[in-house]
Amino acid sequence: MNDHQQIKRFDKPKRISTQRIKLIFNMIKSIKIVLVFVVMALQTFAVQAQKTFAVSDDIALIQLEDSIFQHVSWFQAQSFGRVPANGLIVIKGGEAIMIDTPWTNEMTQQLVEFTEKHFKVKLTAFVAGHSHDDCIGGLEYLQSIGVESIANVLTVEKCRQEKLPLPSKAFTDSLVIDLNGLQLECRFHGGGHTSDNITVWIPEKKLLFGGCLIKSADAENLGYTAEAVMQEWDTTVRKVKARYKNIKTVVPGHGDAGGVELLDHTVELVEKFR
Repeated sequence: MNDHQQIKRFDKPKRISTQRIKLIFNMIKSIKIVLVFVVMALQTFAVQAQKTFAVSDDIALIQLEDSIFQHVSWFQAQSFGRVPANGLIVIKGGEAIMIDTPWTNEMTQQLVEFTEKHFKVKLTAFVAGHSHDDCIGGLEYLQSIGVESIANVLTVEKCRQEKLPLPSKAFTDSLVIDLNGLQLECRFHGGGHTSDNITVWIPEKKLLFGGCLIKSADAENLGYTAEAVMQEWDTTVRKVKARYKNIKTVVPGHGDAGGVELLDHTVELVEKFR
């Protein structure tokens, strides 16, 4: 064999076996799986990192953003047992707005006093999501300390009919509240959980308070439906989704906050109910 033949033989590229190719693909797949678990762990850590403040045995505050807190209050309901209900506390420039009260005047007083003392702010306004106790149960207390109360005209009318405390300011379709530069859009989109339910959208934070119009991810049914507008509910939720296309966080009336998937889940529950 001459030198020319030896060079040709040694320069010939080696073939990679099928077994080795499979091994490489399996390694890539394993790396992808590990990355998925890492991302999931980081997301879980982010959720756990949210600050939670215990106001009392029945009230908690969960920090969603620097200036936005989800308040959760628990009440023993005859038909549903111990039920949690959500609202928001939005803070900016030393002032705060409450969206939905806890179930009772006493609970609302506890929440207000804790918020004002702990965060050094003054509660100046309140927005009612609709006319049920898990939204306006503490309205009488708020009015007693001079907090402006805001609601849709349909909610005001319901309160009048049921001889409940009346919110001091009413809007028809929508109202934008300016909290020291932070915008809150209150809007009636249509019937759903009730005929008067509204949402509150905070565009700067891409956060939607859906209230009882929206169900949590773990909700298996629509809950209390005695006053529901079933023929409109899913259409109303679709209107909300179409209007706010960049939703990051959704806070339902009961249960954990989530993302835009809560809107889709609510539509599915309504369609299943019908």
